[in-house]
Amino acid sequence: MSARRILFLAPAHAVTRIYPQLRDAGYEVGLAENLKGASAFIRKSGPDVIFSRPSLPGYRVDDLLAVGSDDPAFPPVIVFTDRGTPEEAEQLLALGARDYWLEPLTFEKVTAALPRPRRSAPAAPPQSTLGGRKPDPFPPGARIVGSHPALRRVLGLARQVAPSRATVLISGESGTGKEMFARCLHGWSDRAANPFVAVNCAALPEHLLESELFGHERGAFTGAIARKLGRFELANGGTILLDEISEMDLGLQAKLLRVLQEGEIDRVGGMETVKVDVRVLATTNRDLEEWVKQGKFRQDLFFRLNVIPLRLPALRERGDDVLELARFFIDLYVRDYTLPVPSLSDEAIAWLRSYEWPGNVRELQNLMERAVLLANGGAITPGHFLLDPDAWPLFEESSDAGDTAGVQGAPDKGAQVEAVNISGGVIPLHEMERIMILKGLEATSGNRTQAAELLGISVRTLRNKLNEYRSMGIDVD
Repeated sequence: MSARRILFLAPAHAVTRIYPQLRDAGYEVGLAENLKGASAFIRKSGPDVIFSRPSLPGYRVDDLLAVGSDDPAFPPVIVFTDRGTPEEAEQLLALGARDYWLEPLTFEKVTAALPRPRRSAPAAPPQSTLGGRKPDPFPPGARIVGSHPALRRVLGLARQVAPSRATVLISGESGTGKEMFARCLHGWSDRAANPFVAVNCAALPEHLLESELFGHERGAFTGAIARKLGRFELANGGTILLDEISEMDLGLQAKLLRVLQEGEIDRVGGMETVKVDVRVLATTNRDLEEWVKQGKFRQDLFFRLNVIPLRLPALRERGDDVLELARFFIDLYVRDYTLPVPSLSDEAIAWLRSYEWPGNVRELQNLMERAVLLANGGAITPGHFLLDPDAWPLFEESSDAGDTAGVQGAPDKGAQVEAVNISGGVIPLHEMERIMILKGLEATSGNRTQAAELLGISVRTLRNKLNEYRSMGIDVD
């Protein structure tokens, strides 16, 4: 199947947070800020869907909708805005917009809105590794790296149950790759061409999560300016992932149980029942059986979700998989940053093997990105992991104020130059700091709280740094 194509008619900052996710998942993404640029992309690439702001300088979405009204093959247009009104929604929907959304955009919501591709023949069911046959390739955007028997057993079971409709409960510590396994289950199923929609149950309070899952009708509550389809409807025909299901309120758990049993939902404020065909996967980093005993999770819902239990091993339980993963991430970030390929020193290998990895694969990935940036093609040592600020061997003061090789702008006489001395070259520390902060924001889709936690700094420090970059004319939105 060829790459899916999405066109955004919007300023660049409106899609900055989700662009890396779309790119990494294999989508072709176009960005235009006027009708002329949009027309060029439409002629060249034929997008599957267009997302447009209501207006931009010299442009109104009415003009785009007018073009589409005369062409049955024109891609659907979804309008998104940060300042919506009921009147505008009614007007644009009447002109032919497929939907009207309030920002922010999310990866799951955007991809779920893509029209389903036509399929010439049913996909062959994936083969199991249990009978000695060749393993299936991993789906686009999802790859599990490792050779340890504990991991291979879970992978074998996942491949075996992927074609079924059975609910799967994926458990494991934070950072073990639970969502990646969920994407593999979807990609190996006969629903792979249909939407995969993920919902973080811990991110929203109960009343907002209910609307997010099941949708709402216009006027259902203050701020409901138009009908909104919930994630179950957006995932119809495909798969929904309920991430961190243990954090869902007990009242909402009862409503979810009805969806699983009856295959139907009720929108908030709605008067009719909507049938949905959705395969449900759920993840948790808690012991749900213990939560059931404590009355924090419904026993009947636990049994309904736990039809197929997949427990992911912690990274410390996977032996030399840590080295296989480390080399995988080195190759990944060498390509991402266009840097020379570094080697792993014996000291770094010993450290990687001995570390307990409380953050699991996610922590290893962050550490290797940092090491690739700092090693710059040389041998990676434990010092490049920067776990102990008091033992950072890479940062040093210049002993020669007149030597400015590799540093833009000579310092004043006698001034101390704070820099990173790497493989004979010098990279200014402030530049390395900026690179790491911007990559942290990209890795967390712009979430400043998560980025600050990833970088090991406070949110206030991160905010001050971003304001500093803006004052220098650097686009950090």
